[in-house]
Amino acid sequence: MKLNPADVLNPVFNALDALISNYGVYLYLVFVWLSLAMIAWVLGGGLRRRRSQGNSATIIPGIIFTMRPPNQSPPSTVITVIHPVQNDDNEIMDEP
Repeated sequence: MKLNPADVLNPVFNALDALISNYGVYLYLVFVWLSLAMIAWVLGGGLRRRRSQGNSATIIPGIIFTMRPPNQSPPSTVITVIHPVQNDDNEIMDEP
């Protein structure tokens, strides 16, 4: 006997439809308050990993800027000038 997924799940869907039609407003209010509590928990650090109590060290992230020594000059820039190639139309011919 082959079971059709629609036939198997119809009682579940009918029960959910009846639950929502009878208690939909209360379910909505519960989900809203639960979502607000979840947002407060996440913003309060609920998703951070717990640190171990032994051998803890404070790490302060920072950016270190270093300056060049004053006598060092910037690297030189090489500029190459390329002349356009003359084609047959632009060729200058000396005629006698």
